Amino acid sequence: NVSAKTISHEPEEAIFYPDTDGKPMAESDFQRNPLVYCVEALKEQFSTDPDVYVSGNLLIYYEQGNPLKSVAPDVFVVFGVPGYDRSSYKIWEEGKFPDAVIKIISKSTWKKDPDNVSLYRRLGVKEYFLFDPTGRYIDPALRGYRLDKRGTYRQIRVVNLPGGILKSGSLRLGLELRVESGRLRLYDPKRGEYLFNLGEEKQGRLQAEARAERAEEEIRRLREKLKALED
Repeated sequence: NVSAKTISHEPEEAIFYPDTDGKPMAESDFQRNPLVYCVEALKEQFSTDPDVYVSGNLLIYYEQGNPLKSVAPDVFVVFGVPGYDRSSYKIWEEGKFPDAVIKIISKSTWKKDPDNVSLYRRLGVKEYFLFDPTGRYIDPALRGYRLDKRGTYRQIRVVNLPGGILKSGSLRLGLELRVESGRLRLYDPKRGEYLFNLGEEKQGRLQAEARAERAEEEIRRLREKLKALED
C-alpha cells in the first residue's frame, strides 16, 4: 500500500492543496448521469450511518506535502470516517483510503485504466469497478477488481442475467452493480430492489400518493353506492 508520507520541508499550513483540478466533472450526459445517480443513491443507502462517507469527483490527496499526488474518483465510499461534506480528502488526515471506487469510462480516460488499476491497488482500495456507458471501450461494459489478502487485484465475476442484464457483486457495499439497457443501476439483494436517486425517490412518492388518492376515491364511491342501496 502507498503510505501518506511527507515529502516537503515546508510547514503543512504553507502547502496549498487545490479543491479542483480544473477538469470538468464529466464529458457528457453518458458519464454525468451514472455519476450523479451513484453518488445520490449511495448517500441515501448509507444515510443512517454517520460513519460512512460517500462522494464523487472529489480530489483525494495521498502524499502529505505533495499536492501533485492526487486522484479524483468518479464515485467512492469510505467506511469508518464521518460523513460530513469536504472540499477535498487528505489520506493522512482521514486515516484511511476509500473502500470502493466506481469509474465511469469516457473517451479521454479509458486508456488510463491500467494505470488506475495499479494506483488503486497500491492505495489499498478494496474494490474498483469500471462502467462503460457507451459500450465502446471495454467488453463487457462492466468490470470489477477486488483486493485479495496478498494485495493483488482479482477480477470480479460478471454474470449475464436474463434480459441482457450484467451483474457484478460488491462485498464492501453489500450491493450489486447492474447494467440494464445501457444504464448502470445499484441493486440491494437483501431488499430485492434497486436503489433510487433523489429524483426517482420523489417520483416514486408522488406515484404512491396518487395511487393512495385513487384508492381512497374508489372506497368513497363504493361506500356511497352501498349507502344508496341501503336507503
